Amino acid sequence: MTPDTAAAGPAGPAPRGAPEPPSGGAPTGRLRAARLVTDGFEPKNWIVVLTLLVGWRVDGLAGVGWGLFGALFAAVLPVLFITFGIRRGTWADRHLGVRQQRLVVMLFIIASVATGTLLMGLLGAPRPMIALIAAMVATLAVLMAITVAWKVSVHAAVSSGSVVLLALAYGPWLLAAYPLVALVGWSRVALRDHTPAQVLAGTALGALVAGTTFALLR
Repeated sequence: MTPDTAAAGPAGPAPRGAPEPPSGGAPTGRLRAARLVTDGFEPKNWIVVLTLLVGWRVDGLAGVGWGLFGALFAAVLPVLFITFGIRRGTWADRHLGVRQQRLVVMLFIIASVATGTLLMGLLGAPRPMIALIAAMVATLAVLMAITVAWKVSVHAAVSSGSVVLLALAYGPWLLAAYPLVALVGWSRVALRDHTPAQVLAGTALGALVAGTTFALLR
């Protein structure tokens, strides 16, 4: 489902359409903390942890193997696609702040994750693992439809959906991890990458779509 590191290089003019950096007023320490949270809890990190933990719950080491296979299509290939685009100057930043660029990348990710889901089905993966990857496809499809008109927060959606999926796999006690989702939402607003409404919408959609899809298909 999305993003990672850009290559370091000489500073140059910001790409056309890149979001404006946060300005005036906010303490540097607060912005640095928000950036650390945004980068540390970005979607691909949630996806890798999620697929491995659910895989272990479903089928031990064999399930972890299926989790790695799913993560290849849901996290690794999207990261490579984004990194390649950044190096070519196609994308403004690794978090895809420009909505039009985000749509293109989301289309690639949906195709990648859908391919992974199909292959897992053909190769005989456990049903819950197929349901997990299918939940990612469904969430991305809904987010992409909304992103056409409004920049809903993917960070919030992925973090929220991940906590709900882990709770469905391990038990409701894992909903206690929801403060991490709130922390991610705070970071997106603090960096002015999203409004509170966009973060709240992403949080609700991620939980609803991912949770419902997984519960119905597993």
